[in-house]
Parts: sequence; C-alpha cells; structure tokens
Amino acid sequence: MFFGREDSIMQMSGLWRKRVSSLVTCRGRRRVGKSSLVRQFAKESQSRFIKIEGARPAPKTTREDELRVFAQQLAAQTECGDAVPSNWLNAFILLAGQIRDDERTVVLLDEISWLGHGEPMFADLFRIAWENWLKPHDKLIVVLCGSVSSWVRENFIDNRAYVGRRSLDIVVGELPPRECAQFWGDAASRLAPREIIDVLSVTGGVPRYLEEVDPGLSAADNIRRLAFLPKSVLRTDFDEMFSDVVTHQPKFAGLAARTLLDGPKSVSEIASSLGAEKSGRVSAAMEELEEAGFVSSDPGMNPVTGEPLRCRRYRLKDNYARFYLKFVEPAKDAIDAGSFLFSGMDQFAGWQPVMGLQFENLAINNYRTLLPHLGLDKNLILSAAPFRRVASEKSRKKGVQIDFLIQTKMSFCLVEIKRQREIGREVIDEMKGKVERFAAPKGFSVRTALVYDGNLAPSVEADGYFDAVVPFRRLLGL
Repeated sequence: MFFGREDSIMQMSGLWRKRVSSLVTCRGRRRVGKSSLVRQFAKESQSRFIKIEGARPAPKTTREDELRVFAQQLAAQTECGDAVPSNWLNAFILLAGQIRDDERTVVLLDEISWLGHGEPMFADLFRIAWENWLKPHDKLIVVLCGSVSSWVRENFIDNRAYVGRRSLDIVVGELPPRECAQFWGDAASRLAPREIIDVLSVTGGVPRYLEEVDPGLSAADNIRRLAFLPKSVLRTDFDEMFSDVVTHQPKFAGLAARTLLDGPKSVSEIASSLGAEKSGRVSAAMEELEEAGFVSSDPGMNPVTGEPLRCRRYRLKDNYARFYLKFVEPAKDAIDAGSFLFSGMDQFAGWQPVMGLQFENLAINNYRTLLPHLGLDKNLILSAAPFRRVASEKSRKKGVQIDFLIQTKMSFCLVEIKRQREIGREVIDEMKGKVERFAAPKGFSVRTALVYDGNLAPSVEADGYFDAVVPFRRLLGL
C-alpha cells in the first residue's frame, strides 16, 4: 500500500536528468515509510533496485556480523558470491563491482547507522568508496537511509567531508490526512469522519500503523486491535523505536518526553520537572528528540518585534508517543498478560481532554494542508506555531494562549482548534477574548479561524465572526 509522496519522488526523479551519479540522504522517524518511498521511486523510474539493510545491533553484535549480513544480502540480489569482506572499504568496492553501466540503478543502504555499528571510520570509508568506485557509474543513485536521524546528520549531513557530495536530503514526514484516508479504501466515504479522525489522533499519519487498520471495524475496535492486545503493533513499537532512535541517553530523553504529556514546556520547565540541575543535558535530549521527530520546538515569532521568540517551548509532536505514554504504558503488564478488558475508549479517565490534545496536535502537524482552506496558501508565511504569552505587569501585556498563530507580512491569523461533540456559540466568545488579549501591533490585520471536529451549531458559522470555518473532514477529502 503506497500513497502520496509525489513531491519526494519528483525530487529524486530529477536526479536522472544529471549526467553524473547522485548521493542522497533520507531520514525520518521509524515506520514512516522511508524504504517504501525509495523502492517506489525505483519502480516508477524502471530502475534496478538493490537494498541492503543493517542488522539491528545487540550487545554482542560486531563489525564482522554487520559485514556478514551485508555480504549475504548483496549475494542474494546480484551474481557475486557471499564471501565476507574483511572491512567496509572492501564491502563498498564489492558493491560497486555489481553496478552495471547500461542501466539505471538505485542502491538503498537502509538503517545505515546499524550498518556502521562498531566502525568509527564508517563514513570516511564510504566517502573513499563513493569517490573512487561508486561515483564513476553515471546511472547510479545511492540512498543512505536511517531512522536514527541524529546519526545520519552527524556522519553525512554535518560532516565537512561530504560538503558538495550529496545531491539531495529527503526528510520523510507523516502522510497528510487526505492520503491517510486512502487506507480505508472505499469504506472511507461510508464512515462518519470521526471514526477516521479518532484513529489518526492515535496513530498520526504513520503508514506502518495505518496498514493495520481494518476498514470494516469501528475506531474503538481498531484501536483495541492495534494497542491493547499482547504483541500488537502499538503496544510493542514504542520501546523498539525509542531505543533505536535515541542513542545517547535514551532513559533520560524518555523522562524528558514524558514531561510534555499534558502540554508544551520550555527547557527550564522540563529541567525543573525532572529535578535536573543543568538544563544543558535537557537541551541535548530535546534536540535528539526533535531530530527523531518525537517533539517540535515550534519557535514562532514575537508579534511586536518580529524576532524569533527567545523561549522555545517543546511540544510532544508524535501522536502515537503521547497516546502510548498516556494510556498504553500504564496498562502494559495487564495487556501482555491478556487480562486488559477494553470495553471502549471512554473507560479511560481523562480520555476526552487527551483526545482534544491529540486532535489539536494532528491539525498543527498538518497546517500546510490547512493553509488553502484559510485563504493563506499564496501568502508568505513568516511564522506558524502555537502561541503562549504569560501576563506581565512590567509590559502590561495580558496573558494569552492561542492554539495556532499564523503570521504573514501584514496580518495575524488566530486559529482555534476544537474537538467536542457539540460546539456552540461559546467558541466565538472564547476567540473574542483571545483577540482582545493578544492585542496585535498597529498596522496589522487580525483574522480568525476555527478548525473543528464535532457538531457545530449553525449560529456559529452564520454569525460570520470567524473568517474561516474548517471542518477537519475537509482535510480528509470527505
């Protein structure tokens, strides 16, 4: 099942117009479909495809183990034997010897950080092989792919030895809502939008999770199958993914992520929650989590000065991570024992408020697909982020919290994101209060928007206060 990714495929397709080979880095959270993207690109461009994946390191995994796995995979896809190379330079030379000059070839070195396990000179050895044995093949694209984004960045993106050598860096994000809805097939048009929205609020736009959706089941039954049965994908994936992605201080980073369960925090607030004396360690952990796609710092801009906000606030960006930590992890022993009785989502204390946060997160993560519905798709966006200002007696500024604030050159758009069964005129009063407390600088226009899921009272739209009223189902194409 492959949907979307047209822009990424178009970018890679443009590399064939060059008369020389290309080196590409590809990164993103685990399960987001990086390998599938590269495979689909090779298929659409009618290219030979060679994929070699690193073996997940265990405590006793050695460089020789990874070299053996490399050799076995290469032998299975080419005519070379399975003799194990003595080192990585020889391994890459062996790979280069299997490239034919008379056809396009895409080579995917997947989970590249696992391949490089136990070899501190891995990136240097690959560079030598690239320059001398791989690059001369002018119909070749090599993709270095990894879920450990910080490792890919450190070894290939920020590495000065690779300056001018990489042709493209692709960051694979979650699928937008319209592509996500395609996993329900024809059933999507027959379902109440909330059925799909509830599942997406748990999984986000992660293809691997959406592949497991049964279109014939309700949202509650799908969530039960995916998260609350022993060995189910959403029960087990967090520990596997987290240990793979966060490499330097996984336990501490995990604790830092947990402090964001109920809302965004600054580094100092996270440090205070953890009782950490130094915020430097917290900053390093949050940078790793952000690189891995777990969190977002959403800096935004100061509406008065136009400068980036000094205080970055981190939010838990990954919908699955919050859902797991909030509802699955506390019950994991009972789930693994098969004794967790899931009668419905409302059995959880605090379910509705958390799902409200999940829905808000889903909308913010997909704000680019929202812009056309707000009439902002042709504007230069200077800033787009949640906004929070603490009341200050010194500046006489009132405190205000805005779900999402979009700033253009001459205007602000205040976006209210609401998920409730019934949404009445009180949402207008709430926004009026926020606009008043926000107090936009002189010379700027202020626009308002409502993005919602639920039953909206007809009087809300009829009132005309909101410049844009967008039901989330519209982003699903329903």
